[in-house]
Amino acid sequence: MQYMTAGESHGPEEVAIIEGIPAGLAISSADINQELARRQHGYGRGERQKIETDTVSILTGVRHQVTLGSPITLNVHNDDHNNWAAIMAPDEPATPENSVRKVMRPRPGHADLVGGIKYRHQADLRNVLERSSARETVMRVAVGAVAKKLLAEIGVDVHGFVQQLGPVKNAADALTSFQDLAAVRAMSESLPTRALSAEVDQQMQAVIDETKRQRDTVGGMVQVIATGMPAGLGSYVSADTKLDAKIARAIVGINAFKAVDFGAAFDHVQLFGSEVMDEILWSEAQGFYRATDNMGGFEGGMTTGEMIIVRGVVKPIPTLYQPMRSVDIDNHTEHKASIERSDTTAVTAAAVIAEHMVAIELAKAVLDKFDSDNIERLKEQVTIYRQEVQAF
Repeated sequence: MQYMTAGESHGPEEVAIIEGIPAGLAISSADINQELARRQHGYGRGERQKIETDTVSILTGVRHQVTLGSPITLNVHNDDHNNWAAIMAPDEPATPENSVRKVMRPRPGHADLVGGIKYRHQADLRNVLERSSARETVMRVAVGAVAKKLLAEIGVDVHGFVQQLGPVKNAADALTSFQDLAAVRAMSESLPTRALSAEVDQQMQAVIDETKRQRDTVGGMVQVIATGMPAGLGSYVSADTKLDAKIARAIVGINAFKAVDFGAAFDHVQLFGSEVMDEILWSEAQGFYRATDNMGGFEGGMTTGEMIIVRGVVKPIPTLYQPMRSVDIDNHTEHKASIERSDTTAVTAAAVIAEHMVAIELAKAVLDKFDSDNIERLKEQVTIYRQEVQAF
């Protein structure tokens, strides 16, 4: 399985092409739109979410709501393009009239300056920000929605929520109060900040409100949990086959993500090996399993069969309504950085994006190991493999 996205933040369309999805998988635009709506919602989002109503069109690879095994093309229209049609016109030469709203003063923390240097966009840094914008993640969520449908067919569930926003975090034992991942989903999706309790949600909202009053931005940490993955996906034989490494790359590849860990790895630096390693147990009913899950479901780059736990750190958005110092790229004089329409925080949306990126990497791993031509054949093979793992 592989995919590619295309599109600019204020261009007419966002597009993705997915190759390698098996034939026979039930999928509809409604399935994908449900996930796109989740990405748009969340406390602290900006004005653009009031303009866009992200809905997907499935252009190829699906017939009668069933995949054909051929490449799948997905398309989301940018409603805000109506306000930018002349500025973003692909088939018109540049004129003074359609070259307004230039970006000449790069924002600290954004791709503006380095992207301009790399691609020689010295005339207008908008040529950088239009693609480096997180708007592109709408298509990663669309691709992830297809991946989640595939994973569900073999009993794998994936969900993301907000673990921390600014100084406010869920209680250390918050997850122990939920019976299963469905219960976690029900709670976090019912709250505007995607926290794990109403009390923490209110505290997070207060932080966002105060940050907005200060014309600043705030970051946080999101967590993704996946259940039902068989043991042995990924490999230890080389660096580029380790599944946790692939997930780490996918998470840090999301706009504004700066760090990733598995299990509680950020906390392991102050612990000893005897406090961290997951002891191995065996029962006739389960086969091998672990007493704990501090490793987050991975050993040696491979899934252990335990719950997969991934956390990602999201920096504050670099567009500030009280802009920081910058330098005009044209005349090299000091100015305040450019201001673009932005959110107070993207952490609530980042939880959804991270969820879908984990789903994509897990789906890739499944399709690497099992037959990828037909979904029913894949399911048969997964069932046999699970039996083999249990009997080991």
